[in-house]
Amino acid sequence: MRIARFVVDSDPMYGVVDGNDVHVLAGDPFFQGIKTTGVTHQLDDVRLVAPIIPRSKVIGFGRTYREHAKELGNEVPNEPLMFLKPNTSVVGHGDPVTLPAFSEEVSFEGELAVVIGRICKDVPAEKAADVIFGYTVANDLTARDAQRKDPQWARAKGFDGACPLGPWIETQLTDPDDVGIVTRVNGEVRQDGSTNEMIWSVNDLVARASEAFTLLPGDVILTGTPAGVGLVAEGDNVEIEVEGIGTLRSVFRR
Repeated sequence: MRIARFVVDSDPMYGVVDGNDVHVLAGDPFFQGIKTTGVTHQLDDVRLVAPIIPRSKVIGFGRTYREHAKELGNEVPNEPLMFLKPNTSVVGHGDPVTLPAFSEEVSFEGELAVVIGRICKDVPAEKAADVIFGYTVANDLTARDAQRKDPQWARAKGFDGACPLGPWIETQLTDPDDVGIVTRVNGEVRQDGSTNEMIWSVNDLVARASEAFTLLPGDVILTGTPAGVGLVAEGDNVEIEVEGIGTLRSVFRR
């Protein structure tokens, strides 16, 4: 099932996407369940926004793919490397991203993202599927020059617009550990990988995140990016396609 958050006239609402139909939901599916109102819109007539604005946090994992670690000259860590992005970094499908004035080297990173469905702590990996609401597509934008200079990654990873998410949440991904990730910049393929290349499984990452933090409904976990990352410039159109979910598009400006 695909759960979208969208705007028709004013306030965002949730809906179930079925082909080109969007069936409006009665309230927030994280707290009120998936109940349709009987109102339907055409997908072409609505504006998709970020499928979730995390109420507390976005948790990122870095260097979860060996080849990506290598391409940036980094060692593969012995355990997953975690960082946080604020919820002000989240933007939606098609939203323009303003490149930060403090950076000349902003890089795209196409990723599978996990959306948490209920409050949890210290979740064993074998139980992680029980706390996952669904999956979406993410672009973990990173200011590389700030990342090199700053001891911590808050500025490099957390600037406004640094976390595009969308186009919707897919609740029934068959095997999150074996989905393709393709990133195109202005139509040219720059990343072509799969989550089957990850050092740790998706469930392992959810478990690790829950060791460090209490996870709340709507929290987002970024699972890392395959090799092929590169810089974006003003006017670039970046499309990230995750198999079984869809394609997230972002445009960049100064």
